[in-house]
Amino acid sequence: MIKQYLLTAFLFFCCNVSAFAQTKTPPNIILILVDDLGYGDLACYGNKAVRTPHINSLGIQGARFTQAYVTSPICAPSRMGIITGRYQQRFGAEFMLYDKFHPSVKKKISNHFFSFKKKPVGIATLKPDFFLDRSVYVTDLPESEITIAEMLKQQGYATGYVGKWNLTSSPTVFPDMHGFDYAYYFDGALSRYVDDPVDTSRYINMRLPWAFSEIPAWAPRHGSTAIKEGRTIVKDSGYLTFSLAGKGIDFIERNKTKPFFLTLSFNAPHDPFQVPKTYYNRIQNETDPVKRVYSGMIEALDDAVGTVLKKLDQEGLTDNCLIFFTSDNGGATYTRATDNAPLRGGKATHFDGGILVPFFIKYPSGLPAKQTYHHPVSSLDIFATIAAVSGAALAADRTYDGVNLLPYLTHDSILPHQDFFWRSGYSKAFRRGDWKLYVNEKNKFTYLFNIATDREEKHNRAAQHPDKVKELQHALEDWEQKNSVPPLWPSAADVLIEVNGKWFRFPS
Repeated sequence: MIKQYLLTAFLFFCCNVSAFAQTKTPPNIILILVDDLGYGDLACYGNKAVRTPHINSLGIQGARFTQAYVTSPICAPSRMGIITGRYQQRFGAEFMLYDKFHPSVKKKISNHFFSFKKKPVGIATLKPDFFLDRSVYVTDLPESEITIAEMLKQQGYATGYVGKWNLTSSPTVFPDMHGFDYAYYFDGALSRYVDDPVDTSRYINMRLPWAFSEIPAWAPRHGSTAIKEGRTIVKDSGYLTFSLAGKGIDFIERNKTKPFFLTLSFNAPHDPFQVPKTYYNRIQNETDPVKRVYSGMIEALDDAVGTVLKKLDQEGLTDNCLIFFTSDNGGATYTRATDNAPLRGGKATHFDGGILVPFFIKYPSGLPAKQTYHHPVSSLDIFATIAAVSGAALAADRTYDGVNLLPYLTHDSILPHQDFFWRSGYSKAFRRGDWKLYVNEKNKFTYLFNIATDREEKHNRAAQHPDKVKELQHALEDWEQKNSVPPLWPSAADVLIEVNGKWFRFPS
């Protein structure tokens, strides 16, 4: 154990030195964060229905990861972990923020979710309390947390945020208060891709009456769904995926002569399902219209990523640019557009389908190309890797939960992590080595899986290995006691998620 620790520390030091030895100037850094993209949704992860050559190229020219975990199966908590490099339970942010929708939404949500005559297929909301009193609960990333942008500003970086924000919901809090010089974004969990009126000769709209967010997804842009530039609400008349890529390219153009950090946070392929007809027509081998729209949205996302990569090439910035690409959680199986195959479950579950995501790192001047990395890693590693490559010192007054991944990509025998922790209220999971425990206290379910031999999580080994269950339960309890604080706000909704014919409760 001591030998491994010393070797890991040595490699960490070497990576810091080598990164700066290889580049005359600090690298530009781009974090591409997408929304609800499932593990099997990209061509390079096995999806035969779509073409994603630009996203695939990140793995060809860098590293593709096959076991990359996020810290939550829902958007906001996962994103708070990524942007701070810390488990969000350390600062009380394990539930979704309280979005503010158009005034017409509240009544429609109540009528929609309480009108079921029988159990719905896929998902249902048990407690649709989306409008809890903000005077009681402040649902924001705490000011005390240090974001990647705040860290890099101390290193002289220009910082920009483009896309889905979902880190604060107070109307008086803006991205510039968390370290971003420039921002073009919407506050909440979702927004329309095409605002009213929709030109139906150019776009396909696919309604999902069975989906969790169907009502707010189609409401007029307002409150949390409104588009802002800086602190001002603006009108976006384009297809939002392409608009966001364009704003990202503009930021690169303005800052190409100095180090920059850009978070490009696409809301695709989260619902509402809207896609240009040209992309819908490109999907020829899919007869299900829901899956066809979803696939078209993914191909549009890929082309948007491609325009950003092209801009870097044109400006001669590619070699000295560190790029991350990942999703905030697993695919939303309740949309009926994706299934996260070969994984079990999806968004809003602690099966691997909800927390294992596509992940790439591309860094031509500091990382060999054409790597496929099979050991488990965490989205929390993004922060630590950026700190190491940029030469930034991690704050000494707090615990960080990620590691610099670059040394591990050149020394495959060393594992970045042994333990992984998840908690969303009464739904919890803990992985140590190849063993994973999943506990749902509301359902009174306890699952034990060996991920090495049962990646699909088909076989519950809890009865056969009670000692292993106890070991992981104790580890989970110990982690909670030592490393987490009570949530700063309660969950806004309990949902029922159907997985393989069983119903699981989840607090969001």
